[in-house]
Amino acid sequence: MSSCATVFGGKVTAHQKTKPMAGEQQRQVRVGALIADILLFWPGAIVDFATGAIYKPQK
Repeated sequence: MSSCATVFGGKVTAHQKTKPMAGEQQRQVRVGALIADILLFWPGAIVDFATGAIYKPQK
């Protein structure tokens, strides 16, 4: 199984794991990792969203 953001994205931060509360800014998705997941192995996108690795880390 290949989950591009999980494998190549580095350490998942607390910001990536935590869902935003009502009124907070939404997390941004790593577009490159999403496209790679869809092209290579689409179930990998499910793993990336479940782990939060698909979201960009907060700067």
